[in-house]
Amino acid sequence: MIIRLIAILAMLAAAGTARAEVSEIRITRQPGIIYLPVVVMQHEHLVEKAGAAIGLPDLRASYTVFGGGGAATDALLSGNVDVVTTGVSNMLLLWDRTKGGVKGFASSSATPMWLISTNPAVKSLKDLTEADKIAVPTVKISTQAILLQMAARKLYGDDQYAHFDAMTTTLGHPDAMAALASGGTGLNGHFSGAPYEQVEAKLPGAHVIANSTEIMGGPISNAVYFGLTRFHDGNPKVVAAFLSAARAAEAFIAQHPREACAMYLEVTGEKLNVDDLTALIRGPDMFYNLVPVGTMATALHMADTHVLKTRPASWKDFFFSDVYELPGN
Repeated sequence: MIIRLIAILAMLAAAGTARAEVSEIRITRQPGIIYLPVVVMQHEHLVEKAGAAIGLPDLRASYTVFGGGGAATDALLSGNVDVVTTGVSNMLLLWDRTKGGVKGFASSSATPMWLISTNPAVKSLKDLTEADKIAVPTVKISTQAILLQMAARKLYGDDQYAHFDAMTTTLGHPDAMAALASGGTGLNGHFSGAPYEQVEAKLPGAHVIANSTEIMGGPISNAVYFGLTRFHDGNPKVVAAFLSAARAAEAFIAQHPREACAMYLEVTGEKLNVDDLTALIRGPDMFYNLVPVGTMATALHMADTHVLKTRPASWKDFFFSDVYELPGN
């Protein structure tokens, strides 16, 4: 009888352990004002505050910066982080490869991306040749690389989607900006993101030859939050706290843009003018919210080009149900 009681208690203890949620959520971001909501979450301890409000007083958030989406997704699959913040194309690739084992929590931002060239002979995408070398965060799979493929399909036909691939090289935004400014690396193009594109556009001879809004015909979520399905399903209160913090960050940016930009400069150490940065994020095409936009267009392109083996029917196929009430696309 005593042995049986001990066994039952052990089973109950094990069940209780299995139901316990994590006490730390590990979040990533990359360089750029695209990731401002994550910076605000970090600076203002919004995850911790949201956790305390729903009965998780010991919840803590930690933050890691990666130069590109490839390294961040590797960290997710290896179990070293819980929430990756990067381009939707990276999320889609993992969603497909894991058969739904990775999905999106929400969008983080949708901000315009410019393709900058310092080659005086290049006035548009049609002028690019094999002599041009364009930096993107990750070749073939980053949002910028996918946009180039979409543009190539429009210009040269569906079977020529890889037309620009050979011209691209993997380089994080800060390093690409420095290389473009130096002029001695062979790099003469950068499909960039704010605030680096605004700085690059002022370089001698630099000019914009394409932008994401023109290619897409509208905004695109260039930073989304995503993670493992087993993490989402096993930690519902932690996920709720994270999404609450993301909404709070969104509201803070809308109500206090200058303070948010000051936080960005404090956390990142970047030497930019806070007033210039504030004017930038207050632009009409800068969106910081949880609504996924342009994600299905990206998914269908990746399916058309056989990068995805599964063709989604809706954006809700690759996002968790927490954001189904939003007007995503």
